[in-house]
Amino acid sequence: MGIEADAPNSEEVIGIDLGGTAIKLGRFNWQGQCLQAVTVPTPQPAYPEAVLAEMLAAIAELDPQQRCVAIGVGTPGPTDAAGRIARVAINLEGWYDIPLADWLEAKSGKPTTLANDANCAGVGEYWLGAGRSFRHLLMLTLGTGVGGAVILEGKLFVGHQGAGGELGLITLNPEGPGCKSGNRGSLEQYVSVQAIQRRTGLDPKELGTRARAGDADAIAFWHDYGRDLGAGLASLVYILTPEAIIIGGGVSASAEFFFPAVREEIERRVLLSSRAGLQLLPAELGNQAGIVGAAKLAWQKHFAEL
Repeated sequence: MGIEADAPNSEEVIGIDLGGTAIKLGRFNWQGQCLQAVTVPTPQPAYPEAVLAEMLAAIAELDPQQRCVAIGVGTPGPTDAAGRIARVAINLEGWYDIPLADWLEAKSGKPTTLANDANCAGVGEYWLGAGRSFRHLLMLTLGTGVGGAVILEGKLFVGHQGAGGELGLITLNPEGPGCKSGNRGSLEQYVSVQAIQRRTGLDPKELGTRARAGDADAIAFWHDYGRDLGAGLASLVYILTPEAIIIGGGVSASAEFFFPAVREEIERRVLLSSRAGLQLLPAELGNQAGIVGAAKLAWQKHFAEL
C-alpha cells in the first residue's frame, strides 16, 4: 500500500468520511499531511442526491485551485468489491446500491473510490497511526456498533463482493441477544456502546470516569468487558494471525481498564504459535482515521489510473 516516492509535490487528494450527522473532508499530500480540513452537516434527511450536492460544494471549497487528483470516500456501510457502489449506508435515508463513485467522478472529473468507514479507519491507522510498523493487522472500532478492518500483507482485505471484515458480527454466544444482522450473540452485542448501556444502564464515558475514581463495580465491569472482547478476538487471531490488533472508537477511551483482561483472555485461549509477538494497541488517529484512510485509498486509485 505504499505511495510512490516520486509523487509530484503539487498533487493532492481528498479524503471524505460520510457520517449520519456530519461529513468530514480533508485535503492531503502524498506524505499524508492534512493541508486543510472541513466538516459540514449531513443533510437531513440524508437522501443520496442531497449528500452528493453537499460533498461537491465542500470539495469546491477545499480545493479551489483544482490540485486534487483523486477522491476517497468512507461510507457507513458496505460497498462493492470494486469500491464503486455504496450498497447500504446505515442511518442514511434511501441509500441502497448508490453508485456514489460514478456520481462524484461525473461531477468532479476526479477518479473516486469508496470503502466502508471502518475499513478506511483501518487503512488510516496502517498508513500513519498505530499500525504503521506492521504488515498484518486487525482494527476494531468500538462505537455504536462494532466495525472492523483487516490488513493482510499490507493490503486491505475486503473479501467476496466487498463484504469481508465484518469483525463485530462474529458469534460470541449462540444464545445471546439478537443482532440487526440476524445473528444472535454477535461480538457487537457484548462490546458496543449500545451493549454497554443495555448491560449497565450507563454510557462508556461514565463507566470510565467511575473506574478512574476507583469504583469497584466499574472496574469489575471493564474486566468482564475485556474478557468478552478477548474471547471474540481469540477466534480472529486463530484465523488471521495478525501482528497487531488496534482498538479504536469511543469505547477505547477506557482501554486502560479492559486491555489487561483482553490480553489475558487471548493468552489463555490462543496457542503461542498463533499469537507470537502479537501486540494489542490503542488507535492513534482518533476521529481523523477515516479521512486519512480515505485519502490513502484515493492515492492508490490515482496511481492505479496512471
